[in-house]
Amino acid sequence: MTQDSAERLKEIIAEKSFGEGVEITLASGRTSDFYFNMKPTMMDPEGSALLAGLVCKALEDKGAEMIGGLEMGAVPIVSFTAPESFRRGQPLRAFFVRKQVKGHGAQKRIEGLAEGKSLAGKRICIVEDVTTTGGSALKAVELVREEGGEVVLVLTLVDRQEGASDTFADANIPFLALFKAEEFLSR
Repeated sequence: MTQDSAERLKEIIAEKSFGEGVEITLASGRTSDFYFNMKPTMMDPEGSALLAGLVCKALEDKGAEMIGGLEMGAVPIVSFTAPESFRRGQPLRAFFVRKQVKGHGAQKRIEGLAEGKSLAGKRICIVEDVTTTGGSALKAVELVREEGGEVVLVLTLVDRQEGASDTFADANIPFLALFKAEEFLSR
């Protein structure tokens, strides 16, 4: 991905997914006067294509075999990254982790794996759309480890810079943010 592509993606995020000046409550329980709702960027044709390229580029030398994360934020990311990784000749199998098992159907916590397949022995990148403290991604990391997978990286589209890097450093998990909140704040 070129610098121009990253700059264009930053413009799309600023236009479609960033807001400030209104107090909101985050998934972490904290309140904030700025937010990132990445779904409009992830659902935009240009935004998703640029994100797919940037995620694939970031994973080129990480040795990941699979990409996944906690629903709902990770679902679009893995959905557009998997086909882009295939096009680039470095295919990543995708999955997502349910927050809660459904009360019907196959009742799986991990979705996207073919029958008889597992995460055991696989090198995995956990992805997230927006990271505050890192707690949500850690839930996915824990489940992946319980299933025998090795987490080689946690990658977020946007780091709010409110403790996630420390959380992952303390857990000895490599962490990478494609963008940081400071790049969008007008303060």
